Parts: sequence; structure tokens; C-alpha cells
Amino acid sequence: MFILNSYATAVIFCIVTMLCWGSWANTQKLAGRHWRFELFYWDYALGVLLLSVIFGLTLGSTGTAGRSFLADLAQAERANIFSAVLGGIIFNLSNILLVAAIATAGMAVAFPVGVGLALVIGVVTSYLVKPEGNPTILLLGVGVVVLAIILDAVAYRRLGSGSSSGTRGIVLSVAAGVLMGFFYRWVAQSRAADFINPQAGMLTPYGAVFFFSLGLFLSNFLWNTLAMKFPFAGEPVPLKDYFKGSAGVHLTGILGGIIWNVGMSFSIIASGQAGFAISYGLGQGATMVAAFWGVFIWREFSGAPKGTAKLLAAMFAGYIIGLSLIIYARTAAGG
Repeated sequence: MFILNSYATAVIFCIVTMLCWGSWANTQKLAGRHWRFELFYWDYALGVLLLSVIFGLTLGSTGTAGRSFLADLAQAERANIFSAVLGGIIFNLSNILLVAAIATAGMAVAFPVGVGLALVIGVVTSYLVKPEGNPTILLLGVGVVVLAIILDAVAYRRLGSGSSSGTRGIVLSVAAGVLMGFFYRWVAQSRAADFINPQAGMLTPYGAVFFFSLGLFLSNFLWNTLAMKFPFAGEPVPLKDYFKGSAGVHLTGILGGIIWNVGMSFSIIASGQAGFAISYGLGQGATMVAAFWGVFIWREFSGAPKGTAKLLAAMFAGYIIGLSLIIYARTAAGG
């Protein structure tokens, strides 16, 4: 299977993860012009699963290192399969809350608040599972990110003027972030520590991502069905509406899932060299990427009062500094 052999390359993969995780939601914004996010999400989940199979049968079955994809699936212990699937189930619930927050508050709020909070929780829990990197610098980087989250929330409250929809957007973002912060450790727990000679019963990155994606896809029949029957806003959405969508709208949703799972796969592959805490933390720099899309492309703060631009600039600076510290933590530890 394809593996990485250097920390520098792993950082590049994490940057790709950051770009993918920060950009996939543009497909939701595009599809949202035609139908509700609940309908978009069925295609998104399908795209996630498809990409895991494609990567498994290509990258996961290439070369002589490690264990091939199909062989990996066949030898996996139930406990590790369950762990990866559980990660997908938890992530799926959190991501549905996130897309609801995007529909309510926009990318420039849902990501910095929700995914930013997930970054903080995820880095800490991943470090506890497998301590890698200088803990003091990691903690400092996380602290700066927390400050950036607060600045973004303050900027959004200025825009929303305390409306009920504004409050709902923040609440959904926080709920998504809390859940999202815990999914990664379950995937990490299922994955072998040594990619070249993976332990028996443990999963390679490609097997772990597949079972994670399977958990996400299957749980969608529960979580998204509930979201359609009991929506966060608006009227319930009948399932028959899904079959009224055009091919272009369906492909947009599938593309969103593929983009997101390219990021997930690259993050897991990079974790072998960078460590889980750092690969996850750097990948969650997606918050900065998504905020850029929301502020400068979708212009979600165009009606904000004077002074909001300074808060947003400070938020961007906070993310850049915090993520830089998270990257440096690995080097500072002598890895």
C-alpha cells in the first residue's frame, strides 16, 4: 500500500486535508440554491463511501509495503472494526449538525466555531491516546485557536444582532464541535501503529477509513431521516423530494463527500509520520480555509457593523499562529 516516509511530506498531506475539509462545504452552498441541506446530505454520504472504496482499491492495494486493502479488511478484529465504524457514526451526527449550522449561519461561523472547537477537543484527546509532540507548545497552539473561535463568535453576534436564528447558528456549531472532537480518536484507536508492518487484527489507514465511511453511510439512515422528519428550521422534508433532484445537484453532493474524504484519507495516511494529534490539528486548519470562503467569496459578513473586519482579521491571525504552533510542536519534541 502507499505510505509516507517523511514528516515534511506528511505536513503537505495535512495541508491538502486542510484545503479539502475547508472547501467541501462550497458544494452545499451551491446545492442549497436548489434544495434543502438534508437532501444534499444523502449524496454527500454516498460520496464519502465511494472515495473510501476507490482509495482502498488503488492506493491501498499498491506496492509491497504494509498490507493490501482487501486482505486488511478480511483480517481485522471486530473490536477495531467497531471502533472505526463508531467513529463514523459519531462524526456523521456532528457533521449533520454542522451542515445545519452552515445553512443557518454560514461557513464563516459554523467552521470557526464548530470545527475550531472540534480541533481543540480532537488534539487533546488524540494526544492522550498517543502522545506525540511537545505538550506545552501544543497546549499554547490550542489556546490561541480557542481565542480565534471566541473572536469569530463575537463577530457573528454583531452581525446577527442577537436574533433567534443567530443564537441557533451558534448553538448548532457548538454542538457539532463537541461531537466532532471525539470521533477521530476512535478511528485512531483502530489503526495500526506501524504502517509497514501492521499488527495483526489492526487496520491500515485504508481499512480504517473504509469502515469509518461505512459507519457514516449506514448511520445516515438514522440521523438524516430524523433531521428530515424533525428539521432544525422549516417544514419536514419528504424523502420523495430527493428523487426530484437533477443529475447536476446529485453530483454536487457526491463531489462534496469525495472532497471531504480525500482530506480524511490524507489525514490518516499522514498520521503515521506526523502523529494523530498533529495530523488532526493541522487538518482542522480547515476552519481558516472555510472562513476565507465565507468572508471573501460568499460575503457572509457583508452587512456587518463597523469594526467587525478587525475582529475577523484577528481571528485569521489567531488561526495562523495556533496552527503554526501545532506544526512546530512535533519538531520541538525532537521527532
